[in-house]
Amino acid sequence: MSEASDPPDFRIRILFGPGAMMGPGKAELLERIARTGSIAAAGREMKMSYKRAWQLVETMNAMFRAPVVESSRGGAKGGGARVTETGAEVLEAYRALEAEARAAGGGQARRLQQLLADIPDGK
Repeated sequence: MSEASDPPDFRIRILFGPGAMMGPGKAELLERIARTGSIAAAGREMKMSYKRAWQLVETMNAMFRAPVVESSRGGAKGGGARVTETGAEVLEAYRALEAEARAAGGGQARRLQQLLADIPDGK
């Protein structure tokens, strides 16, 4: 069982309807794109193929009213990507929801944690 000082983690997926989902992977991808300025670099950091990272970006761009990531092609000046204002707002709202869920549900999560069987070697 996890240590009492190691509270359960919350990984929330929000299903808006068919084909429209926001979850921890997409949030992490947005954070890494914002930090690196690159979809490829963000994907590499997550051990994700460039194609998969692009697919997730395209999915998010189609899901929301405005694009969450804008990109420019490579070339002499090099390409890049940036998280838009909408993307920053999506990420902020998602992280705030996680924090609220953690605060509201932490007691019940710890209650469930106490009911877990001991797992040898943490496996």
